[in-house]
Amino acid sequence: MKLISWNIDSLNAALTSDSARAVLSRAVIDTLVAEEANIIAIQETKLSAKGPTKKHLQILQDYFPDYEIAWRSSVEPARKGYAGTMFLYKKGLNPSISYPEIDAPDTMDCEGRIITLEFEHYYVTQVYTPNAGDGLRRLADRQIWDEKYADYLASLDQKKPVLATGDYNVAHKEIDLAHPSANRRSPGFTDEERSGFTHLLAKGFTDTFRYIHGDIPNVYSWWAQRSKTSKINNAGWRIDYWLTSNRIADKIVKSEMIDSGARQDHTPILLEIDL
Repeated sequence: MKLISWNIDSLNAALTSDSARAVLSRAVIDTLVAEEANIIAIQETKLSAKGPTKKHLQILQDYFPDYEIAWRSSVEPARKGYAGTMFLYKKGLNPSISYPEIDAPDTMDCEGRIITLEFEHYYVTQVYTPNAGDGLRRLADRQIWDEKYADYLASLDQKKPVLATGDYNVAHKEIDLAHPSANRRSPGFTDEERSGFTHLLAKGFTDTFRYIHGDIPNVYSWWAQRSKTSKINNAGWRIDYWLTSNRIADKIVKSEMIDSGARQDHTPILLEIDL
C-alpha cells in the first residue's frame, strides 16, 4: 500500500486561485497524481461547513478520477473556513468512515480535525492537531487534546492495527527542527507538546520516518512562509508524521518526504507498507 498525507493550507486556493502560490500548489497536486497512492489524506482544507463545492468536486474528479472522497469541515460554534480534513481513496477500497469526537476542549471537536477509515484488518486515520497558537494561548487546551487523541488512537489499536497520519503540529526532538535552541517556547516545540507526542508513541506507536531513517538530520516537512529564505536555507521543522502500531512496524517499506519544489509551508509525506 502507498499512502500520502499533506497539509494543503486551503484546498480552495490550491484548486481555484491564480496566485503564484496556487500554481506551486497545483504542481504538488500533479506530483501526487503521478504517485497513484491508494489513500491520500489532506489537512487544513479550510472549506465551508458545507464542504467542497460542485466546482471543487469537479476539479478533484479531473485530477483523481479513480478516487472517492470523504471530507470534514469546521462547523459552528467553531470558526468558519478553518482547519478541516479530507480523504481521497481508491475506488473499490470501500472503508467504513467515521468522524470521531474525542471530548476535546473549547471548539476543537467542531473543527473537522479527525477522519478515520476502517478496513477489515486495519484503520487509517488522519488528524490536524490544533496549534498552540500565538503566545501559546491554546497550549493548555492543546495538552488536553493530546491526551484525548492518544487515548483515541489507543482505543483503535486495541481492535486492529492503525496507520495514523497528519499535521501533528509538533517537532518531537531537537533533530526535528533546524533551530531548536531559538524555539524553546515556540508553538510546536514546547516541552509540553513534545512530551505529549512522547506519550502518544508510548501508547504503542512507531514514528515511521525515524524507524526507517534513524537519526538522519536536516529532513523536514514544513518551512515557514513568513521567511522567504526558510526553504532555500532548509530552516524547517518536521511536524507531519506517518505513525503505525508497533506490531506492524516491521511491515514498513518506505517513509519519506515528497519534494514540493519551491513551494514553502508543508510538503507531502509518503508511507509505503506491506499489509
